[in-house]
Amino acid sequence: QVQLVESGGGLVQVGGSLTISCKASQAISRFTSINWFREAPGKQREVVGTVLGNGETVYADSVKGRFAIARDEDKNTVHLQMNMLKSEDTAVYLCNGEIPPWSHPFWGQGTQVTVSS
Repeated sequence: QVQLVESGGGLVQVGGSLTISCKASQAISRFTSINWFREAPGKQREVVGTVLGNGETVYADSVKGRFAIARDEDKNTVHLQMNMLKSEDTAVYLCNGEIPPWSHPFWGQGTQVTVSS
């Protein structure tokens, strides 16, 4: 089995920055993709961004230009750097990863990010 553990959530002011992390129990080079999602009260879960196995990143329009995903292969960790935070970024942020030979993704438990004005 594979474990993913998020960390780094917290309270930040509007316009501020925060980095959250997703640490994997396996080498992140083995993952075909690692994805960041978020869940806000009363809203559907939405994908925030993805880093593919070749290092390519893709972002949702709502965070493009403000969020960035970075891989640290030495630490088996993927970071989500969040800048220019808005109140609507408040959510539980979760990572999931797709890794062969498993046919289903593995999920972390989530970390709360609260952006206050």
